[in-house]
Amino acid sequence: MSYTPAAGGEHTRAVSPPSAAVPAERPMRMPVHRATTYAFDTSQDYADVLSGAQQGYSYARIDSPTVDAFAEAVAALEGAGLPDRVRGQAFASGMGALSTVFMALTEAGSHVVASRSIYGNTYSLLDRLLRRFGVRTDFVDITDLDAVREAVRPGTAVLFTETLSNPTMTVSDLPGLAQIAREAGAALVVDSTFASPAVCRPLEYGADVVVHSATKYIGGHSDTTGGVAVAAPSFIDRIRSARVDLGPCLAPDEAYLLHRGLETLPLRVQRQCGTAALFAAALQDHPLVERVDHPSLDSHPQAALAAKLFDPGRYGAVVTVHPRGGWEAGMAFADRLRVATIAASLGGTHTLAGHVASTSHRNMNDVELAAAGISPGAVRFSIGLEDPQDLIGDALAALGGN
Repeated sequence: MSYTPAAGGEHTRAVSPPSAAVPAERPMRMPVHRATTYAFDTSQDYADVLSGAQQGYSYARIDSPTVDAFAEAVAALEGAGLPDRVRGQAFASGMGALSTVFMALTEAGSHVVASRSIYGNTYSLLDRLLRRFGVRTDFVDITDLDAVREAVRPGTAVLFTETLSNPTMTVSDLPGLAQIAREAGAALVVDSTFASPAVCRPLEYGADVVVHSATKYIGGHSDTTGGVAVAAPSFIDRIRSARVDLGPCLAPDEAYLLHRGLETLPLRVQRQCGTAALFAAALQDHPLVERVDHPSLDSHPQAALAAKLFDPGRYGAVVTVHPRGGWEAGMAFADRLRVATIAASLGGTHTLAGHVASTSHRNMNDVELAAAGISPGAVRFSIGLEDPQDLIGDALAALGGN
């Protein structure tokens, strides 16, 4: 590599070292661009990139090559079965993605129809935070399409659901909801974190925007935080504009780790889903268990719908167990586990467990929990990559108090 030394004094030379060579060979790992700022040859080039007249990068909060590569990789998975190209936008967290999407698609006076059974912080965002800015939300039984249709009104801007609800694993009728949204002129926004594109791709069934907490299955190793939204360009342009103003940008190093996680996503999720089905079947008839939530079970209300919408043999890797005895029984059940670990989040290589009412859904009161179908003792398992029989034996021993 030839190099012409920078002119000037030692400090000028110190901050103007040789640039790294761009190899002719194709690297097997995606490069990480950590730069926050990018230089231009002319002021007009700088202005054109900022205005969008010219493609390029100026400032990492606006766009980053590494972050864009990750977002577009997710878009390639989510839009694999679509005739038209979709695009992605990445965020610092799943809630950052979801909050930005709602800010982009609503305004004061807007109305949202949302599933009653959703993640606790999403419920709080809609019912408390956005309400302060004049956005009203009606929460409905998302499995009752007539109730959803009745909740829609002239100001409805967004119909929101989760592919698989947290934590009851309720399956949304995505084609039916998409039809209602189209008739109302509203956007169907789907949080597909619990499914991942390795189980279901909501855009194929008519959703307008799909959102993920990439921290979970996409990253897959409990070592990075991020979020992503995928949609047609007309929606993504609005979402990107809101992201730039709000600032929840994803860091390049996080984007690299999340991009790496995509490479093993189908392998991990296939195994996790298989183990989850075995785990659910082994616990559903236990005398100390009131109910087990997993769409692979014939007892699940949307088992047939799941078989129709999901990739074969993949019904999600979260299993929620409702032990008899209420809050105290659920806490004791979780505390007695030895293979599964009590911890936040999901989608990683380790099986994680948590008492739902005191953790992920702590923002909901008893009435709201009951309406969402969550019992006081419910324990959510995010199934990892351990041997199925070890997880089953651990849970059965914990239920029995041994």
